[in-house]
Amino acid sequence: MSIEVDGNTIATTESGFLENPDDWTESVAKAMANAEELELNEQHWDIIRYLRDEYFSNNGNQPNNRALLKEMSSRWGHKVSNKELFELFPGNPSKQAGRLSGLPESMRKGGY
Repeated sequence: MSIEVDGNTIATTESGFLENPDDWTESVAKAMANAEELELNEQHWDIIRYLRDEYFSNNGNQPNNRALLKEMSSRWGHKVSNKELFELFPGNPSKQAGRLSGLPESMRKGGY
């Protein structure tokens, strides 16, 4: 599978994750989000940037939903609910946001 972004063909897996994380750009994330009918706002970008930083700066760490709740509560200054994360990323926050972040597919069990 693949997606077209800015005249380039970007290879993806059957589940929509980038085959090569180096292909990720913000334009790629926007194209992937558009295909999933998501319009990315600053909260989406906070999560995407956090996931990318954790993965590339912390030995491939891919935070789960619980870690996202804790980190975003700290960043946004209020207790973030699971419902709030699912409103941003209805396809499972850690997995859907991870896909839009250009990270490899996480093989952990469960989503929380």
